[in-house]
Amino acid sequence: MVHTSDTADEAWYDDDAGPVARPYTMTGGRTATDRGRFDLISLVVARRGATPRAPLFPEQARIVELCHHPLSVAEVGAELDLPLGTVRVLLGDLLTAGLIETHEPPTLSELPTADLLEAILVGLRAL
Repeated sequence: MVHTSDTADEAWYDDDAGPVARPYTMTGGRTATDRGRFDLISLVVARRGATPRAPLFPEQARIVELCHHPLSVAEVGAELDLPLGTVRVLLGDLLTAGLIETHEPPTLSELPTADLLEAILVGLRAL
């Protein structure tokens, strides 16, 4: 049950979930990141031994904790139960701070050529 008070000093509060914060408050109103593409299938890994220079939001600390093993951006969003745009901004901040690494999926220009795939097929048939 969500209730509000007439006083401006009281925060929104959900009896079951606790204080409610809108996703844009975590990103300072930003909707895009300066670094990283962050496709849904981009892998995110926490950098070992990296320590934050400034305090992290609880969500950012959770991302670093979750990403000790590689997770996709989609998995991070699902674990945090946050909108993907918010997750991308938080990931961008962590990338800038040097706390995570990303591994982007290959682009079309990086995919194998038809000739290479044909040569592999010929080789497999020869086995």
